[in-house]
Amino acid sequence: MKRLLACVLIAAAACSQAYAQSVSEGTYTVEGTNLDGSPYRGTATIELTSDTTCSIEWVTGGTTSTGICMLYEDAFAAGYVLGDAVGIIVYKVVGDGILEGAWTISGKNGSGTETLTLRD
Repeated sequence: MKRLLACVLIAAAACSQAYAQSVSEGTYTVEGTNLDGSPYRGTATIELTSDTTCSIEWVTGGTTSTGICMLYEDAFAAGYVLGDAVGIIVYKVVGDGILEGAWTISGKNGSGTETLTLRD
């Protein structure tokens, strides 16, 4: 019985650590789709401001947008300003420096997709 309990506790600890994701500071390669489905590429730079918050800047297709971001378990969200519009993106931290997400912007229908991959 003690052996079974020890195995259960070890498994629970391993599972909880799997959800303890992190996001690294640095420059990421951006690959995404616009609201109309067309592709775009660029870079994003993340600067950590605490254990759970950061600032982020995207440069895509000659356009720069800036925002704030937050990590919560395996979710990473950012609010940003693009011109006179406000947007939001929610990523899933999939590990190994990869974030996969979906975004939208105020006044527009639909959503786009985006993947960030940490550069070496």
